[in-house]
Amino acid sequence: MASSLPASVLVVGSGGREHALVKACLASPARPRVIAAPGNGGIAQEAPCFTASAGDVPSLVALARQEHVEFVIVGPEVPLAAGLVDALDAAGIPSYGPTRDGARLEASKIFSKELLLKYHIPTAPAAAFSDVAPAVAYLRTRLTPIVVKADGLAAGKGVIVAQTQAEAEGAVHSMIEGGIFGTSGSRVLIEDCLFGEETSLHLVVSGRDYVILPVVQDHKRAGDGDTGPNTGGMGAYSPADVVTPTLLDRIDREICRPSVEAIAAEDIDFRGTLFIGLMLTADGPQVLEYNTRFGDPETQVILPRLATDPLALMWAATQGTLPDVPVRINPDPAICVVVAARGYPGSYPKGEVINLPTTLPPDTWFVHAGTALNAQKQIISAGGRVLGVCASAPTLRAAADRAYAACDQLDFASKYFRRDIGARQLNRV
Repeated sequence: MASSLPASVLVVGSGGREHALVKACLASPARPRVIAAPGNGGIAQEAPCFTASAGDVPSLVALARQEHVEFVIVGPEVPLAAGLVDALDAAGIPSYGPTRDGARLEASKIFSKELLLKYHIPTAPAAAFSDVAPAVAYLRTRLTPIVVKADGLAAGKGVIVAQTQAEAEGAVHSMIEGGIFGTSGSRVLIEDCLFGEETSLHLVVSGRDYVILPVVQDHKRAGDGDTGPNTGGMGAYSPADVVTPTLLDRIDREICRPSVEAIAAEDIDFRGTLFIGLMLTADGPQVLEYNTRFGDPETQVILPRLATDPLALMWAATQGTLPDVPVRINPDPAICVVVAARGYPGSYPKGEVINLPTTLPPDTWFVHAGTALNAQKQIISAGGRVLGVCASAPTLRAAADRAYAACDQLDFASKYFRRDIGARQLNRV
């Protein structure tokens, strides 16, 4: 198996997800040369980083050619929506991730909702609008709370759960007329609010073939007890026992298989990660959204739980040989606690020197997200979500204890993290 894998890999992106992907590729039995663009401070300590930005398609293709890259793994959604995979295909360079057509499942919430409704995949009722007056008229026929979504990519900020009619109407006005999300909000999706417990599934998809990766739950709110503003994610853990084997079979039957078949029926040759956001409602599991790449921070706990080489899985998806790679799961739970800069997801400081501990508990490691290297080669903060502190252990409680011990050891001036990552699971057992 290892001898048939690519000898050189480019990971595109600069966050925690990409550092986790770099680590997984470096740990592959194939021992490939791994490079990243643009990378971050932590990635730069493990692999060569190049300055091409994640959204600069021509520069990334040129870099892949220049460095004789045999396989490109595209981390974030922006280059997928911009057609990076299409451009790499045209250059004859294999890559992991959907083409621009497949990326529309994330880049357009209206497109994905229309697909869900067309193929009768369980999801909330919704309607799409590009003008304020009919949108407001529709709102007045629905109950609150209600969800207003900008159609396009909005860096995870384009969803407003409106608690009142006035708040919902204000959201519609601010998106369509006020332009708070630019062209991404020129069309909006108004969706009934679903209630229940949220979880997510990651599928590695190759046309009509797919495998389901370990179930994850993340924590979106900034504060303990799931309070405060929504963020890109303050931590994650796996497994999530709320998804029992029986429930997972149901989700596979009612959502995963129909989703993969629906995408193929739309003449989309999808090869990459399909991330399905789910709400476990009283009426059964329903789809909140599709993403077309690995989640962040979910990736940081999924990849360590794969006993199968992640590089082999991604390469097989691209090559159409996914059924030949058996998926084996490490039974040990894993957790990731995001250490952020205080103020995130609002304004926050940057450029703070980060002091990392030299010794860590066993099976504990750092994944860099918003970091960079300064002129003195010190690690400094460069984003809102700065580091992921990850650990695995025979129990989730032990993994959480290890991760939090490491969180307490690292130091930078505006360090902030939640103290209750994994609480939903720990309170169940």
